[in-house]
Amino acid sequence: VLSAQSSIATLNKISFISRAYSAEATAQASEPTSSAPAEEPARFSELQDVDQALLRAIVDGMKYDTMTPVQAKTIVPALKGTDIVAQAKTGTGKTLAFLLPLLQRMINEDPTLANRGARREARSDDIRGIVLSPTRELAEQIAVEARRLTANTGLVVQCAVGGTDKRQMLMQTRRQGCHLLVATPGRLNDLLQDPRSNIEAPNLAALVLDEADRMLDTGFERELNEIQSQLPSPHDKIRQTILVSATIPDSVIRLARTMVRADDFEFVQTIPENESLTHDKVPQHIVPVSGWTHVFPSLFELIDRETAKSFEDPNARPFKAIVYFNTTCLVELAGEMGFHRQRNSRSRGAHPLHTYVMQSKLTQSQRQKAADMFRGAKSGVLFSSDVTARGMDFPDVTHVIQVDTPRDRESYIHRLGRTGRQNKEGEGWLIIPHSSVGGARKLLSGLPIKQNSSLESAETDVEGGETTPAHKDTRAIFEVMPRRLLSSTYASMFGVSTDKVTLAEDVNSWTQHGWGWEAPPYVSPVWVNKMGLSRARGMNVKAKDDFDAGDDRQFRGGDR
Repeated sequence: VLSAQSSIATLNKISFISRAYSAEATAQASEPTSSAPAEEPARFSELQDVDQALLRAIVDGMKYDTMTPVQAKTIVPALKGTDIVAQAKTGTGKTLAFLLPLLQRMINEDPTLANRGARREARSDDIRGIVLSPTRELAEQIAVEARRLTANTGLVVQCAVGGTDKRQMLMQTRRQGCHLLVATPGRLNDLLQDPRSNIEAPNLAALVLDEADRMLDTGFERELNEIQSQLPSPHDKIRQTILVSATIPDSVIRLARTMVRADDFEFVQTIPENESLTHDKVPQHIVPVSGWTHVFPSLFELIDRETAKSFEDPNARPFKAIVYFNTTCLVELAGEMGFHRQRNSRSRGAHPLHTYVMQSKLTQSQRQKAADMFRGAKSGVLFSSDVTARGMDFPDVTHVIQVDTPRDRESYIHRLGRTGRQNKEGEGWLIIPHSSVGGARKLLSGLPIKQNSSLESAETDVEGGETTPAHKDTRAIFEVMPRRLLSSTYASMFGVSTDKVTLAEDVNSWTQHGWGWEAPPYVSPVWVNKMGLSRARGMNVKAKDDFDAGDDRQFRGGDR
């Protein structure tokens, strides 16, 4: 552990250590440190100075006995009350690692909070602990775990996130009170600036920033600074700050300088030296397919094959996969196709497999329900956008399947990180049209990805009359999909592509040979010019006045 001797020396030490870390190499610490012996992790029951109600919730309620290495290294120093800057990956038990010290700190400052009667005295203007999270999904996941931990105490947990009803949240908080608030930066900043919210924290005992690097990456630096200015000054009210981050870039160092006590903090390195990261140890396959006509048949062929394997091998883990797409419309389409396949699995002679969907068009309650159901499922397929790619923990995911080139290298790595968690096996697949292979190779160079040619549907000459069972089944499903959904999907794909002309020729062929349409969806001249497709062949351009109000293949423009 690095104990602070002076402001300059300690923060420069973090800077020195962090030079070895990046989104891909967080394990190569030049001076790895440890907050606990290297032996077997301690048991929760052996922790000293922790309220018994919290320990019972962990041991008896959650059925956790032995700490993960991350928990063993983080909890012990954090319980001493010093500020913590911890480097920890997701999927390692880090949520409990910061929640337990946070809650204990709150109880230490006000022992009455350990008794259930304290719930009657809870107020919205006397919040004692705050946890900040970059996404609403992760914030709600943290709040659920916090409520399980505090079930036998007087601590009241509330959650405040964007995309939900602020008025309803405030009514609930005024009625029930709040000791621990789990929030996204934007919503918390809004609440603290709103004089009518009655959200205050004059006696704040502890503040946690989870996934600090991601909060900064997504542009929350201004909100974090404003939040800090609205909380009690650490000079007036000493509080414990725990900053958790998978990487320690310069932006996180700058944030640490403004938030942690330079004379009382520890840097906790929870990633063992030379530990392989998920993207180094998980087998990864790339499947080049002839074009978009082959993407969904190849995807469903892979899903059916891997599902059958898990049923046929009594020693195999149940097939549980997350399939990532780059647009919301593609997620929505894949979900509808998955539900159709689920309903008709018996007639196809396939094993039943539950389908789940996570995308931004769903309401917050729908997304939460889908996340909870998939989290608790033994097997199934979750079709998702990047909302689940970081921070959200879904146990026992055996496969991560990515369709088309990810937006960037980090997206690929974080998506892949949903499998191979907690030392369990997993595998990654990337299904990609030939036209995108060159860009993907450049983007993902250096990663251990091997080409895989085991899927029959990947290279079938559909235009020449060849077919496979997966192509036949998929074509039949496309024919019953809502035409407006297909039209929206068609248009959405051009928003994420750089080579739009090549893509146009590919997806226009897909509409004919994959969907069974005589022509692609109608598009307006304005949209064609906006997308830079005036030179693309096969576009079905129709002037606005020529659109048939009864024809649902039209697309006039705008973001989908």
